[in-house]
Amino acid sequence: MSPRRDIFRWWTTKNRLSFRDGHGDRELWYMYISPLNIFTGALALVLILFVGIMILVAYTPILDFIPGYPGNRSREMLIDNIMRLDSMERELKNIQIYSDNMALVLEGKVPTTRGAVQQIDTARLSGGRTVPPDREDSLLRREIETRALAVKSAAAAGRKASLGVELLSPVSGVVTARFDPKNNRFGAGIATASDQPVAAVAAGTVTLSLWTPNDGYIIQVQHPNNLVSVYRHCTQSLKVVGARVNGGEVLSYTGEAVPGEGGKGLFHLELWFNGAPVDPESYILFR
Repeated sequence: MSPRRDIFRWWTTKNRLSFRDGHGDRELWYMYISPLNIFTGALALVLILFVGIMILVAYTPILDFIPGYPGNRSREMLIDNIMRLDSMERELKNIQIYSDNMALVLEGKVPTTRGAVQQIDTARLSGGRTVPPDREDSLLRREIETRALAVKSAAAAGRKASLGVELLSPVSGVVTARFDPKNNRFGAGIATASDQPVAAVAAGTVTLSLWTPNDGYIIQVQHPNNLVSVYRHCTQSLKVVGARVNGGEVLSYTGEAVPGEGGKGLFHLELWFNGAPVDPESYILFR
């Protein structure tokens, strides 16, 4: 008999596997099994375990619970911490600008940056009566308003010139959520029709393209002069990381309509200059 036939017979020969009672030596259960059956069963068990582990890794957040493994939640937390650090740096700069402006005001000079000043109507009295303005008061008020408008225009022109990039409107819509870093709103929310193209505000390179449960698709573009634009609440990403885009080139599309907004969806745009968030309405005319 040839060795091959002996090996094949050994693999296929069935042996009786039985369970017996330890006291009376009575057979309780038995089955016939061969080495080939054992090998096939072990291979099938390994394949089932492998497929189960792959499904767990692909469709569950189990990686977030493994120490030292960068899961999706870890990457999102890293991005949020970087943005919070940039916003803290911006707040420190705002405090320094405020202090410098107060020093200029005390010296009788015009501040370089316009702050939010609460306007009070001094012509209206507490009893509801009004004081008729005289000619000198009107001339003084007109002169103050003219100077304030000139300072405002100069400051706006200086801010636009500081970016060094002409920006385009990414979507057509109405700003419904304004820039408010104190409330963790680092950009502007724009109500626009759903499924509308989202265009790049200027030429640059795509540095981030990912999906998150809260903001949908997020696309980030690096522009010249340390300017970064971030587009949130998109339905898809048409560009990959590293792709070069031109100003006005379509990056994605807006999301579904928001209930109570007249059939309009909410799109979010952020501008970061030198690592600090800036107000998009100061550089882009939304329509």
